[in-house]
Amino acid sequence: MRMSKLMLKTLREPPSEAELASHKLLLRAGLVTPFAAGLYSFTPVGWRVLRRIEAIIREEMDLSGAQEVHLPALNPIEMWEQTGRAEAMGQTLFRLADRKERGFVLGPTHEEGMSLLASRHIQSYRDLPATLYQIQTKFRDEPRPRGGLVRLREFTMKDAYSFDTGWDTLDASYDAAFEAYVRIFRRAGVPVIPVAADSGAIGGKDSQEFVFLTDDGEDEVLLCPGCGYAANAEKAEFTPPPAIAGELLPVERVHTPGQRTIADLARFLGVEERQTVKAVFYKVDGKPVFVAIRGDLDVNEVKLKNALKAKDAEPMDEAMVRALGLVAGSASAVGLKGMPIVADPSAVEAPNLVAGANEADYHLVNTNHGRDWTADVVAEIALARRGDACATCGTALDVRRGMEMGHVFKLGTIYSEAIGVHYLDESGERKPCVMGCYGIGVERMLAAVIEANHDDNGITWPPEVSPYDVHVVALNLDQPAVIEALGQLEQRLGEERLSLLIDDRDDSAGIKFKDADLLGMPVRITVSPRALEKGGVELRDRRSGETRVVALDAVAGEARTILARA
Repeated sequence: MRMSKLMLKTLREPPSEAELASHKLLLRAGLVTPFAAGLYSFTPVGWRVLRRIEAIIREEMDLSGAQEVHLPALNPIEMWEQTGRAEAMGQTLFRLADRKERGFVLGPTHEEGMSLLASRHIQSYRDLPATLYQIQTKFRDEPRPRGGLVRLREFTMKDAYSFDTGWDTLDASYDAAFEAYVRIFRRAGVPVIPVAADSGAIGGKDSQEFVFLTDDGEDEVLLCPGCGYAANAEKAEFTPPPAIAGELLPVERVHTPGQRTIADLARFLGVEERQTVKAVFYKVDGKPVFVAIRGDLDVNEVKLKNALKAKDAEPMDEAMVRALGLVAGSASAVGLKGMPIVADPSAVEAPNLVAGANEADYHLVNTNHGRDWTADVVAEIALARRGDACATCGTALDVRRGMEMGHVFKLGTIYSEAIGVHYLDESGERKPCVMGCYGIGVERMLAAVIEANHDDNGITWPPEVSPYDVHVVALNLDQPAVIEALGQLEQRLGEERLSLLIDDRDDSAGIKFKDADLLGMPVRITVSPRALEKGGVELRDRRSGETRVVALDAVAGEARTILARA
């Protein structure tokens, strides 16, 4: 492809709204064009990269034994109502109606649709195991699209679903998908680590994310340098500092003027923060919930939501707090009525904790669960933080930021029972299939490829996803020797099945070299009178910067060498 004919516009500086390195380079290199928040179109060069990523995914999924299918993006709302997710997904769903007022959604994921497809074809245990996948457009009404291609409202997902006779065979399907993901990310040049994760609205049993660690990531990951334990913040388990033991003491009411935070209260009373109990007010599925947790810990809202089997949990606003008569800064579960009390074990097991007196500027010293107050639900709802002890080995946990690249779930029978994906076992008994789910966001993967492969001058594409193998810079095209050498180069590299982007524009050498570095093809070849005088063309390794003159007869082999080691 010649750049004089290519629809491509590069920029010297990125737009001011771009923050992530990938977003800046996507725009500067002209790979994408923004339409609206969370909506992008791909230019020819950007689309080539996306297609190459999809090709890697297809090859590895096929190698794992999965079969590709294609489902409609437009789904009847009844399917989603059947599984309860029409309500659970809430405002994330794009909803619409046809001319007959029949309800539809634009699929944000396809558990329901793939289950329906499988139910029409799976009849016997002989049909199992089976894994089906597609690379299909998804739609999510994200409240805060961000990071260019990182969080979109319309995006491409590779979603796969396995169907098995039981949990033992599901383990094998899950492992096959897991290993396929390891190969996919390695080939694409994205270093990832698997971490334990929450299943979220998808549901299910076990769940792992593949995370690319980056300071610009939107997720927090807890890592143990001792035993290698890794989990995202929503899922991470830890051992909190032990409570201070002691005999149960009588409750005392004390005056605490102006002490509204746990830190201030602990200093005022001369106690440790772990000797207090924190009151946190939540609205869970629209209803008030009082949460009690030891003062040195924070609430993990995902764990809280899971403990209550709720769809949504958010802090109460000030108006709701006032309407319920709660005293912010001095509230406690002692004497509380009118709302359920959820407590972390830390608040239940520790004796003689300082709690609010439900009266401004007063607190109660030596409150104890079971004597002075009782929780309706006791569940581990504390948030793991840097420095907390690993639940497995006790080593202090580290915190890194990361970007979720892929997610694998053991769904079980949630969707097969709801949709009706059954099989007959050897004895003729009808049973639900045990399912797994495996997703990769393709555009997000493209963003991560750039995040992991760039320098100050531009992108440094891994060979397997690069839009072209070789970027040819042709200088002084008015000279016959250059034109002749360029023709020989095209022929010889073409015979080697290497793809070429040829810069034949009427621009200066400086502009051409800057664009070559920005676009980041693994190999740059410069055809110029100076190089020809030295006996060939100039060959440059984009990643290492190594440059040398190579004879035309040897250039294809040298280019192959660079591509093999990049």
